[in-house]
Amino acid sequence: QVQLVESGGGLVQAEGSLRLSCVASGGTFSKQQMGWFRQAPGKEREFVGTSTWIAGTTYYADSVKGRFTISRDNAQNTVYLQMRSLKPEDTAVYFCAARKPYSSDHIHVGESGYDYWGQGTRVIVSS
Repeated sequence: QVQLVESGGGLVQAEGSLRLSCVASGGTFSKQQMGWFRQAPGKEREFVGTSTWIAGTTYYADSVKGRFTISRDNAQNTVYLQMRSLKPEDTAVYFCAARKPYSSDHIHVGESGYDYWGQGTRVIVSS
């Protein structure tokens, strides 16, 4: 069973930066598409970005494009979400998600495309 543990959340001022980490265990990390989602208070969970395992490409939601960067360290079974130029509207609980190992590596932006989820880490951006 794949387990995902996020860390790195916290309180940051607007225009600041934060890096989230997600450590995976129990699977084949290098063969899994890894995604990031977030859920703001009172809103539904939304796609932030994803990292494919075959081509190693990344894809982002328009709301974070140019500000957020996903990277992965397959040797450490860890995927990162580097967040820059943070805005108050980035305040949310951020979730790491993974697809099953060796599954289709087409870009998946919907929650249903992911099989495993972390517990989330909270990010608060103050104005």
